[in-house]
Amino acid sequence: MKFINYIEKVSGVDIMGLSSLLIFFLFFTVMLTWVFRTSKKKLDEINRLPLDN
Repeated sequence: MKFINYIEKVSGVDIMGLSSLLIFFLFFTVMLTWVFRTSKKKLDEINRLPLDN
């Protein structure tokens, strides 16, 4: 029996796939928005954090 046959028997598998795609898209949209809106000074401060110890 092929793997696709097992997936077809799971109820709600289409909802799980769509929701995971939506979460993936929203996460990277939020991260890109944060990166472009954050000031250069703040990003430089975050960049130096591992070296400050």
